[in-house]
Amino acid sequence: MLTNRLIKYKCTNLCTKLLISNLNTNNQNRQIDQIITRSKHTKRICIVGAGAAGFYSAQYILKQLDNCVVDIIEKLPIPFGLVRYGVAPDHPEVKNVINTFTKTATHDRFRYFGNVALGKDVTLEELRENYHAVLLTYGADEDRFLNIPNEDQSNVISARKFVAWYNGLPGAENLNPDLSGQDVTIVGQGNVAVDVARMLLSPIDVLKETDTTDYALEALSRSKVERVYLVGRRGPLQAAFTIKELREMLKLPNVQTIWRSNDFNDVTSQLPNLQRPRKRLTELMLKSLSEQSATPVKGHKQFFPIFWRAPKNIIDKEIEFYVTKLQNNAAVATNNTERFPADLVLRSIGYKSICVDNSICFDESRGHVYNENGRVYKNSKEKSIDKGLYVAGWLGTGPTGVILTTMNGAFSVAKTICDDISSNKVDTNTAKNGIAISDKPVVTWDGWARIDKYETEAGKAKGKPREKIINVKAMLEIAGI
Repeated sequence: MLTNRLIKYKCTNLCTKLLISNLNTNNQNRQIDQIITRSKHTKRICIVGAGAAGFYSAQYILKQLDNCVVDIIEKLPIPFGLVRYGVAPDHPEVKNVINTFTKTATHDRFRYFGNVALGKDVTLEELRENYHAVLLTYGADEDRFLNIPNEDQSNVISARKFVAWYNGLPGAENLNPDLSGQDVTIVGQGNVAVDVARMLLSPIDVLKETDTTDYALEALSRSKVERVYLVGRRGPLQAAFTIKELREMLKLPNVQTIWRSNDFNDVTSQLPNLQRPRKRLTELMLKSLSEQSATPVKGHKQFFPIFWRAPKNIIDKEIEFYVTKLQNNAAVATNNTERFPADLVLRSIGYKSICVDNSICFDESRGHVYNENGRVYKNSKEKSIDKGLYVAGWLGTGPTGVILTTMNGAFSVAKTICDDISSNKVDTNTAKNGIAISDKPVVTWDGWARIDKYETEAGKAKGKPREKIINVKAMLEIAGI
């Protein structure tokens, strides 16, 4: 019996008592075992953010640091961040990292607190009082702006919001992008921009087999978009998209890719000097350019990668660009301009982080936390280290790289945390209890498992991997809260 087992264990830890009082009767014994095990450990680390950086950090710490407990808090009820809400629906293989994260979450020294927001439900000061080390990994979920006239027009939206819309991020379902026009211009040439272009041009029957949300599928099925322009400031040799994403665009059925030969002046002569990844990407662009048809293919949609253009102004259903040239690897505007049709403009020039707690030493202009190799500063001017406070992922580096980049960065910062604790740079002699949230519904990992099961079963009925729940209240109900 539950009571008999607890009599044998002295509950001296307030957090432990609160956790026991909220046990789900269906898994009491397992949770009691975990609670008793965790309470014996003296090192407590809290990770803020359940995205890739957070889970990779937890994985490393749990493996390398003995006698520790790792708690992750996440503002949404559900985990995985941009792996769930940023990766394109037609890239399910990228989402396979969720299997690794799930394995980490089942560790007996791991706890998950979903639906808990730093700066709203708990302060950084409270976390630092209750943990020996705190790692901030809550990512970048705001937009960078073009800062050009008329950017506030209703037909100008961010690619980030568009991605969140078709991926089912709670709150994004109300975006309602206007897809009634034939021309979409995307400003930016990163992989997110290419993902958006591919979603706009892909056959709806292909998307129906992905976890694209039903409301987005319905809107895309009615889309009148025929042409997508992907516009960048610099040239083909500096293109930010990768070869995998370009290959997918070139293979899209009933889509004609149209390059502009003038954009590739002098590119061939520079091929021998390029690093292998850049060389392969450039060769693929040149090959596609040499094979493209001189006239539009009947019944085909069109994809236009455009180089050497920087946004100047938005005028009704057009966007005006400066013609640019490269100086010291930077795009410099000339006096020449060119306009492209744009029934819809999608801004895809990067994400930035926000400061969710006033005690974080934050660089507002650059949109990330002041830090040195993951160690957060107390003061940006003095550059003194705030012992026990760390940052990883885009919150510390800015939005750069792919999941592999995030993994390597997270492992590096996690190693720093382990080293600092092992060398006593971070004091772990004083007992810490961890947080106990009692004034709002908290989703445990078991609660997420119920949501996950519900989504996959709902998706299976429609021939999809899952049908995402987009309403937080519904998530909490399904989680059993």
